[in-house]
Parts: sequence; structure tokens; C-alpha cells
Amino acid sequence: MKKYFIALFAALCCVSAIAGTKKAVYIIIDGVPADQIERLHPEAIFDIAGKKGYARAYTGGEPGAYTETPTISAIGYTNLLTATWFNKHNVGGNDNLNPNYNYWTIFRIAKEQKKPFKTGLYSSWTDNRTVLIGEGKPETGNLSIDYVADGFDHDQARFPHKDLELHVFDYDEATAKAAAESIRRDAPDMSWVYLWYTDDAGHYKGNGEFFDEYVHKADKQVAEIWEAVKYRQKKFGEDWMVVVTTDHGRTDDGYNHGGQSERERTTWISTNVPVNSHFGDSNLAITDIAPSISRYLGFEVLRDVLWEQDGMPFIGKTDICDLKVRKYDDALALSWKAYNPSSADVYVATSNNFNTGGKDEYVKLATVPAGTTYYIVDPKALPASDFYKFVVVTPNNHINRGYRK
Repeated sequence: MKKYFIALFAALCCVSAIAGTKKAVYIIIDGVPADQIERLHPEAIFDIAGKKGYARAYTGGEPGAYTETPTISAIGYTNLLTATWFNKHNVGGNDNLNPNYNYWTIFRIAKEQKKPFKTGLYSSWTDNRTVLIGEGKPETGNLSIDYVADGFDHDQARFPHKDLELHVFDYDEATAKAAAESIRRDAPDMSWVYLWYTDDAGHYKGNGEFFDEYVHKADKQVAEIWEAVKYRQKKFGEDWMVVVTTDHGRTDDGYNHGGQSERERTTWISTNVPVNSHFGDSNLAITDIAPSISRYLGFEVLRDVLWEQDGMPFIGKTDICDLKVRKYDDALALSWKAYNPSSADVYVATSNNFNTGGKDEYVKLATVPAGTTYYIVDPKALPASDFYKFVVVTPNNHINRGYRK
């Protein structure tokens, strides 16, 4: 009898440890513009969003500024992975990729935690793991991913070529099935699912019934994953954050992307967790997803890594967003948008050593009320330089901006 109660107690402790555990999965459906997803209103994506969890976002950085970023697929994935734009992560297209691994992906952040976190990647494109995340590379700290389903794009025996690249849709079917099965069985703490074919559908047929059909089919793949998450929530009491998004929009005819038109830049985010006032704001960006997942999972991010992130959380409390730096006579004027009254610490660095693996020395310039939404930098307080990095830090988030004379 004593052994029975000991075993029962151990089992109850195990269940208690699982219940309430936070998990996160994000899904990228490639190349579906916001107006199309809103018109079609796919069932699973909007079931995940519920009443308040859908909003338009943007990609592409700031047009005409140093963060301007092509609206191309692998670039979009890396915007999300690193919470930075092209000027930092250095992924400038879909081939000849040369990521700057000094800007950590959310997978590396997960693996650098004191508490062990299990990660998963289910992807129709193997380069997401081997190149963009950089699994096993010295530059990423020999990062490893615990649960992987990819390589379908290299398996011509299983996935022979089809007209209209429909074998890519077959990759997606295998990816979604593997992701759903692994979430049910393994429940990684943080994972990414990548579905490819919607982008090809647009490239081949442009706007029309064919493209719409494959958006709905992608939504059914999302539904498989969503059902697996709900299974984990019901059976194990886990708390899951689900994010569904896209990497870029499209040209007006639906065939192409890569430029800075409004439709190419306009993306969207669907999530099942409560959101803050930044969600739905015009400043919501693809770079905000990784910081939101990090906050949900309680990741501790090294200050120098964090201060390079261009995104900010759309969950929990935030205070400020949208930092601008402009010349003001002989000085520089910093301005921002305030969500909550708080104090704001203003820092500056006169180097960009982080970009090459070094360290930047930040100097604190001032503490100001965040609600004033501006600060004039005394030029005498700035060391001589042709480049400055500003970071404004409040109790609940930070924002950054570079300025070159």
C-alpha cells in the first residue's frame, strides 16, 4: 500500500509539472497577402485568432531608410527568426545565403537558456534549418534542434516533380502531418512549421481561384496542427501560444513580390493569446513575433542581443514604439510613440561592433518621462563619430535606431 501511494504521488507530481507548462509554435504560410486572407477568412486561421487575435502587420523594413528590406521569402523568415531587418541579418534573397549569425535566432535564444528547452522544426525547405538557423555551425554555438521533419525538397523518389510545382504541395502535406504528430507526441517547447506552396500558387497563377484554393488547403494543414495543440491543452493542461503568419505580400496581380508596394509589404498575424495595444497598431511588424514568443516562454535574452532586436512584444506590457532620429540644428532629435506613462533611459553607442562579433559600449545620456515622446541630444554629449546607435529603454520594452551622418 505504501508503495502504491508513493507511485501515485509521483504520478500526480509529474502531471502537475506538465499542467500549465507554456509552449509555443509559429507557422509561416508563404506569400499570402493580408487582403486575400481577410477575403477568404480561412476557418482554422481565424479560429486560432478568435475575436481579437488577428491583425495586419508589415514586412520590408522602412522604405528608403537603412532598414529597407526586400519582400522575399527567406528574408522574411529571417526577419522573424532574428527580430531584425536585412541590414543586420544579411539574408538578401533565397539563394547564395550568407546569414550574419551574430544576430541570434529565436532557436539559439531558446538553447542558451539556463532551463533546457526542447525545440522543433517542421519545414518544406531544408535550408531553413541548415542555413538560416545554422544548425550545427560553430557560429551558432553548434546549435541543435531536438525534433526535425524536413529534407522533403531533396527526396525526388518520394516526391517526383509535378506540373505547377505541385510536388511542393506534397512537401507541405508531409510537413503538416509530421508537425501535428510530433506536437501530439513530443510537444516541443518552441517550434516552427513552414508551409511553402501558397507562394508557388501565386507565382504560377496570380490572383484567382487556383491561388485561393491552395490558401484554403494550407488552412486545412494549419487545422491539423491546431487540433494537435488542442489535444495537448486538453490532455496535459499545457498553455500554448500559436502564431500563424506570412512572410510577405504580393504585387497587385498576385504573381510577384520583392518590392516595397503597400500590398507586398502588408502581412498579417493570427494568434490565440491575449494581445496588447501594440497589436493592431500600424507599427506591428513581422519582427515582433520572436520577441512575443520569447516573452511568452519567459526567455532571458542577453542585453546586447536584445538591444539589437528591431521588434518588440505584442503581448504583455509595453511602453513605447517607433523610434525616429532626425537632425535638429546641430543636435539630434529622438522621438517615439508612447503607450504607457513611464520613465525612459536613453543610451547611445558610437560603434557597430556587434555586427562583426564584437561589443559596443553604450553610454547613458538621460532619463526622461516616456510620455514626452522626444529627447534632444546635446551634440556636446556625443563623442565624435559618423555613426550612432540609440536605444531607448523603459520598464517593459526597448526600441532602437541607427543614425549615420
